[in-house]
Amino acid sequence: MSEMQELLDLMAALRDPARGCPWDRAQTYASIVPHTIEEAYEVADAIERGDLNELRDELGDLLFQVVFYCRIAEEQGLFDFAQVAAGLVAKMVRRHPHVFGDAQSAGVEGQTAVWESIKAGERSSTGGGPLAGIPRALPALTRCAKLIKRGAAAGLPAPDADQAWAGARAALENWPASDRSAREHALGRALFALGALARASDIDPEQALRQENQRYEQLILTAAEPHSSPL
Repeated sequence: MSEMQELLDLMAALRDPARGCPWDRAQTYASIVPHTIEEAYEVADAIERGDLNELRDELGDLLFQVVFYCRIAEEQGLFDFAQVAAGLVAKMVRRHPHVFGDAQSAGVEGQTAVWESIKAGERSSTGGGPLAGIPRALPALTRCAKLIKRGAAAGLPAPDADQAWAGARAALENWPASDRSAREHALGRALFALGALARASDIDPEQALRQENQRYEQLILTAAEPHSSPL
């Protein structure tokens, strides 16, 4: 028996109506979502800290989330893990015609354009609309960058780095003195402009902020030590 089949059998046992775990049996798609998001961030954290032993464990935890969703769907007669895997394989083959078909490789940038073109065709064929594939649950800065990219594809102007930087400065330089609603709007405009700046600069805004958070964490740890001063 393969390790993957053992995992699927384990999940079936956990969800067994008669002998399974009460907590696992009680879970739904919605109740698992917070755990899935947390596990995804823990994978990112292990990578950013360079802890590959922990990465192995965290990837297992994330895989467990996938198996959990698939088991619930299988119980409802919707789909199972094998169908999810088969759909993924078919999609990756379709999006890599230069590997699995007769198309010629166009280099990294060219293949990125091909990938986006294929994805756009898939969205069009399924009637998903111009915002399909941009989850509302994404971190706001990440979603901002994706929205600007999708807007550019729809014909909206996409600011370059200089324009985005100017937009952020303009929003902050005219900071409202007392109106909380106006300040919230100004901050939102500034953050959106910074998301545009990140996209124009090919920088992941969430990763950049996580790295700055880590730097500040070190300042806190240093400041908390006796007879120390922040760098």
